[in-house]
Amino acid sequence: MSEAQKMKILVIRFSSFGDILAVLSVFAALHEKFPLAELHWLTRKDFEEIANAGKNVDRVWAVDKKQGFAGLQKIITQLRQEKFTHVYDAHNNLRSHWVSWRLRGPLKFLRRSQYRWRRFLLFRFHINKYPKPFVHQWALLEPLARWGVPLTLPPPPLLQIPQKIQQECQQRLSGLRNSVVVALSPSASYELKRWPVSHWQELVRQNPQWNFVALGGPDDQFIEQITAVAPERCLNMAGKLSYLQSAGMVWAADLLVSNDTGLMHVAEQLGKPCVALLGPAPFGHPGRSTTLIKERELECRPCSKHGQGPCVNSVYQKCLADISAGEVASGIQKLAVR
Repeated sequence: MSEAQKMKILVIRFSSFGDILAVLSVFAALHEKFPLAELHWLTRKDFEEIANAGKNVDRVWAVDKKQGFAGLQKIITQLRQEKFTHVYDAHNNLRSHWVSWRLRGPLKFLRRSQYRWRRFLLFRFHINKYPKPFVHQWALLEPLARWGVPLTLPPPPLLQIPQKIQQECQQRLSGLRNSVVVALSPSASYELKRWPVSHWQELVRQNPQWNFVALGGPDDQFIEQITAVAPERCLNMAGKLSYLQSAGMVWAADLLVSNDTGLMHVAEQLGKPCVALLGPAPFGHPGRSTTLIKERELECRPCSKHGQGPCVNSVYQKCLADISAGEVASGIQKLAVR
């Protein structure tokens, strides 16, 4: 049996939604380099469905946060029986360190860098030593060079939407199929990363030729203010779908307009056209030609790791507020006629 046939690789990444999508490129790159290797993923239970839909993922191990340390210990015991030959810690936090230490043995091990020195220089002195653009997927692929994996983005699609969900999403959009259907992702983990609600409203109001489906979580009640502008051609699915079902809606729509958030990475990994609105955070930069980036170069940008702020510009949220609805509409038109 060859070395490649014996390889059994565990990738550790627990969260968050955008990072989970980015890790799909890791599995594709590992499969390309080691086509006979068995590829496993240790993640958080709420992302299990998305992980299982990943191309080239042979098995998903899911940790339930509700079970705490005892649940983590139980799954570590199971993982030790698998006798992995390689482990890649793509998370680099206390939990992933503990898992890695408990799996120690005659295996090859890699850990993703947190780039702490670069981060310190960026946010303390505004000295940017990161590659430009700093594509998030590249940061996850970079450590794999030690295993001979090239630093290139694998081609999409890397996310496989199950046929049942495809059919459900097409059925939901069936009443909007008289024209282009634009999926909207108006939410984000922090308010500063959100294109202003008034801009989303203008985008809907100024473009009666398009239909819209808005996606988000159960707490994103502000999305109702956007879809209420034209309820006859807007569908509000915020809080009604799972992660994978939301990904299915991106798949079913013609294209996506998104803040710097998880659904932008869904579009990337599906190869779906996307207008990406990038604001204060530096680390979620998309890397595919299917994504049209809208951003403003400002001295104050980036201002925080995740966009948690505070905004230090004299014009509040200038990096996103300066992107007009007309500019985004032009981007939609450009992508829709490809």
